[in-house]
Amino acid sequence: MTRCNTRDLAVLTSMFPDAVATWTDLVRLGVNPELPSHKCQPGGGWTRLLTGVYLLTGGSPTRRQMIRAALLRAGPGAALTGVEAARRHGVRRLPADDSVHVLVPNGRALASQSFMVVERTRRPWRTETVDGLPLVNVERALVDAARRDQRLDVVRAMLADGVQCGLCTVASLTREVVVRRLRGTAVVRTVLTEVGDGVRSAAEAWARALVHRSGLPTPAWNVALRTADGRGLGVVDAWWDDVGLAWEIDSLEFHLAPEAYARTMRKHSALAAAGVLVVHTVPSQLQRDTAAVLRDLTAAHASAATHPRPRVTATRS
Repeated sequence: MTRCNTRDLAVLTSMFPDAVATWTDLVRLGVNPELPSHKCQPGGGWTRLLTGVYLLTGGSPTRRQMIRAALLRAGPGAALTGVEAARRHGVRRLPADDSVHVLVPNGRALASQSFMVVERTRRPWRTETVDGLPLVNVERALVDAARRDQRLDVVRAMLADGVQCGLCTVASLTREVVVRRLRGTAVVRTVLTEVGDGVRSAAEAWARALVHRSGLPTPAWNVALRTADGRGLGVVDAWWDDVGLAWEIDSLEFHLAPEAYARTMRKHSALAAAGVLVVHTVPSQLQRDTAAVLRDLTAAHASAATHPRPRVTATRS
């Protein structure tokens, strides 16, 4: 490796990805071992990010520089996981998380510090390189993010979004949980059961739980309806095929694709024109006035049963 002239420190910045370097690599290049400590003093021009890891441009690090620092501190074979890895795979519905979660082999003596969260594990993982950074596969990233969060609605959103975006499947997420035998996955398993049934949002999950207590037949979830001549009417949140009853959770806040809300309103008009009876419920009712929601659903199901079933076909979305 080319040795660096310590009198010309400016060249160091271009020698390290994202201008982040470890003490070991600097010394290997010929830098005085005491120089990093001196340069990290006020006015010195460098910033100490983690133990033995420095930002050679000084100032506050970017998110990518923080990630680079954590991976360097974690050592060879480490990989980014959790929320940040899931985000870089393309998952959108994720909680705010300023930490950098890294996986390292179980035998490595390394502690979490500052923004860096270290998880030692005996369970193997698959690593993918995305934008020059080693990430665990999207399934492991999502499961690790869920294990650290444990909020049911947050886990529902992130897992459902990964499935909806086509980044993973319920089956591949289930394999990650079962095969890796990861601890702390009770919430993940609950949500995977919901998503496997077709639930795609937190509010729909509340609705699913309510129906299970209601005595009504179990509907299909997220069903695409078409007219007899094949014209698409859209996807309804729940569908009782025996009587032709649809249930829509009219939610801007909780739906995983809020930008589609206006299209949903147009869909309701098309359903009405096709003769489909639709019950509309807002998420707040599912938590605050379940008795009223059940009365509406029961009455609508009974009413739909007295009318000819609309001539529509239904398929799982």
